[in-house]
Amino acid sequence: MIALINTLLMALNLYWWVIILSAVFSWLYAFNVVNPRNRFVGAVGNTLFRLTEPVLQPIRRFMPDLGGLDISPIIVLLAIFFLQQFLITSVAPLFY
Repeated sequence: MIALINTLLMALNLYWWVIILSAVFSWLYAFNVVNPRNRFVGAVGNTLFRLTEPVLQPIRRFMPDLGGLDISPIIVLLAIFFLQQFLITSVAPLFY
């Protein structure tokens, strides 16, 4: 069971970095730092969008309009942190 918890923790950690990369990429794209017509840039952006949008979109629906500020990635990162801490402090000690 510990192996399953460690695998879940690693998957959450990887998704944490995907969310951060997606946020940074969206800033680079918005400020024209990266060339949006480049095929590689388009592929990276599309991949990050497909990985993060199913989680971010439901949060955006319930959030009030904050203008151009999107804090849904911060909410997802907080949820991931909470879930990791819950697994480490509450679930894992049950199996030691």
